[in-house]
Amino acid sequence: MASGRMEFHSQSIMLHTNFSFILPNDVEMDEVRDKRHYDREPMNLILLHGLTGTDTDWLYGSMAQWMAIQYNLNIFMPTTGNSFYLDKGYKGANYREFITEELPAYISRTFGIKMTRENSMIGGLSMGGYGSLCAALSHPEKFRACIALSSALITGGIAAGSLDGVVPPQMIADIFGDPEKLTESDKNPEYLYKKLKREGRTIPKIYFACGTDDDLIGPNRKLRDYLSAESADFIFEEGPGRHDWAFWNEYLERGIRAVLEA
Repeated sequence: MASGRMEFHSQSIMLHTNFSFILPNDVEMDEVRDKRHYDREPMNLILLHGLTGTDTDWLYGSMAQWMAIQYNLNIFMPTTGNSFYLDKGYKGANYREFITEELPAYISRTFGIKMTRENSMIGGLSMGGYGSLCAALSHPEKFRACIALSSALITGGIAAGSLDGVVPPQMIADIFGDPEKLTESDKNPEYLYKKLKREGRTIPKIYFACGTDDDLIGPNRKLRDYLSAESADFIFEEGPGRHDWAFWNEYLERGIRAVLEA
C-alpha cells in the first residue's frame, strides 16, 4: 500500500493546496476479508472533510486506510478550507470545480489513474457530506455514487432565516448568497436532483446517513422524505450516534458496501 500527502497549485482556487492519498497497490491478500474486490480494478473515492478540517482528518481520524485495503479503493482526500465545496463563479473561488474537475484530472496525470464515471465515487462528512451530494448531483457524468455522512444540509434553514449554528452569519452570506434564491439553485441538493430527473439524466447512487443524536438529523430526514416522494434510488440510514468519528467510521464502511453492491 502506498500513502502520502501532496501539494500542488490549483488554478480553480488559486492556491497551493494539499491532498492525501491511499493506494492499495501492493496489498497482501492475507489482510483482505473479501478477495472478490480484487477481481476488478481499484475504484476511486474522493473523501471531503468537514468545516474547519483538512485532508489529514480522514488519515488520522478515520479507518480510510483499512477500508482502502478491504475494498480495493484508491482514496483521495483534498483540503479546500471552509468553502462548502461551492463555486463562487470566478477563478480563485471555484471549489466545486476543483473537486469535480481539476483534482481528478491532476490525479490522472500524476498517478496514471484513469478516473471515469464508472470507477469514481465521492463522499464526505458534515460540510463534506453536503459538498459530496452537491458535487455528485451537479456532475453525474463524473461519479457513479455518493456517500454522504452527517451532511450539513443547512440550505433550508438559511432560506427560512432560521439557521442557528456554528457558522457565522457573515460567512453564510458570503458562501451562499441571497437566501431568497437559494432553494432554486445549484446549492440545494433537492433542486439538483429535481433538475436531473426532469432532464432524464442518469443519477448517481445516493447513500447518506446521520446519527439520531446529531443536530443535523432533522434536515437529513427531510432530504430522505423528499427523495422518497420522488421515488429516487437511494439508501438512507440512521442509528445511535453523534457528530463524531465513531459514527462516521461505522457508516463510511456501510456506505462503501452499499454503493459497491449496487
